[in-house]
Amino acid sequence: MTDDCAVKVYKALGEATRFQIVKMLSKQPELACLEMANQLNIAANSTLTHHLKPLLDCGLLAVRKEGTYRYYSLQREVLEQYAPALLED
Repeated sequence: MTDDCAVKVYKALGEATRFQIVKMLSKQPELACLEMANQLNIAANSTLTHHLKPLLDCGLLAVRKEGTYRYYSLQREVLEQYAPALLED
């Protein structure tokens, strides 16, 4: 992966809410938007989307659509390369 990719990953993880999203997903295989919003006390869907987009763009998250729901999962190999300590618990 390129330096540009590393910068995007670290920039995305540098924001507290995004960091929390990654930590949550490191403990669970996948989460729906509603579950994440409830755990993070985020009321607006747009706020959650604002945080998910950079995580998707840098390759840290994958999304699976099922009907009207979207389920997010962690791309563990990307996290292992750039921030393996987040996978330890």
